[in-house]
Order: sequence, then C-alpha cells, then structure tokens
Amino acid sequence: MSRIGRKPITVPAGVEVKIDGQHITVKGGKSTLEMDVHPDMTVKMDGNVITVERPSDDKNHRALHGLTRSLINNMVVGVSEGFSKELQINGVGYRATKQGNKVVFNLGYSHSIEVVEPEGITLDVPSQNQVIVKGADKQLVGETAAKIRKLRIPDVYKGKGIKYADEHLRIKEGKTGAKK
Repeated sequence: MSRIGRKPITVPAGVEVKIDGQHITVKGGKSTLEMDVHPDMTVKMDGNVITVERPSDDKNHRALHGLTRSLINNMVVGVSEGFSKELQINGVGYRATKQGNKVVFNLGYSHSIEVVEPEGITLDVPSQNQVIVKGADKQLVGETAAKIRKLRIPDVYKGKGIKYADEHLRIKEGKTGAKK
C-alpha cells in the first residue's frame, strides 16, 4: 500500500470540495481549482475527509495512487493557504521593479525584460533584489518562478543572477593563470 496514497486528506473549514465522478472541484478563499482524476482511481469523501483508493497493486496503480492523493492535497492546501516561492537577484545593477501587473527586470542585458503576471499568480517585489511568486496552484507557482529564474541563471563563478532564496550556490574557483 502506498504510504502517501493511503493518508486521508482533511478538508479545513472554509474549503468546499465537490466530487463529480472523476472531476474534482476545490473552492476556497484564495481560488477555485479543478482537476480530472485518472479513471482507475476512486476518490471518496466522508464528512470532511477525502480518501483515494486504487483497484489493484499493479505498478501503474501504485504510482497513480500517491500522485492523485498529492495533487488533491496540493489543491486543498492551495485554496486555503496558497503557495509561494521567493527569488533573489544578485549582481551589480541587477534589479526588479513592479509596474501595475508586470515586473520589469534589469539584468545586465542591453534591454529590460518585462514579465506579466499569469492568471492566478501574483508577483510581489518587496525590494529591488527580491521577487515573491504567490498563487493557489503549486505547479503554476513553480513554473512561473522557474521561468523568471531562467531569465538570468546564476553564474557559478561570481554568483550573479536570479536564484531561489533557499538555493545554495557552490561558487567555483576561477583559473589561476600561468605561473613561472
């Protein structure tokens, strides 16, 4: 039995879950998220507890069991608490500024780069070298943060670029040059 798949999901107060066959809708204070579950998986709701069951111990069913439970749990957590990723900008002259619903990045290129907030995502810029990506959909938050990081991947020699706040960079030592 899957350790993750068999764990029940407790639905907090203020979150409404609707199961219509294989379609699940989770509505909360932050947002509304929808998902279609794999036809082999069975999702049941008893009171405020959601359980996911699988038909057999087949390898694919075992994999889908934990995946389905995790996706539903991420939906419940997303609409109640939300997800966020913090990015740090390192480098002389590198900065970000918020203008309406977009963030303008100056990253040492000859031009500035504008990133428009996708639907369901908010980009906060508390300081010019910090960007916080917030939203209810965990996948969309991670994807947006990865796209922003890709604008200027951290340099392994100087550490300049955009990195996750919890990311640890190992700075390489440069060439020492010819010694005679």
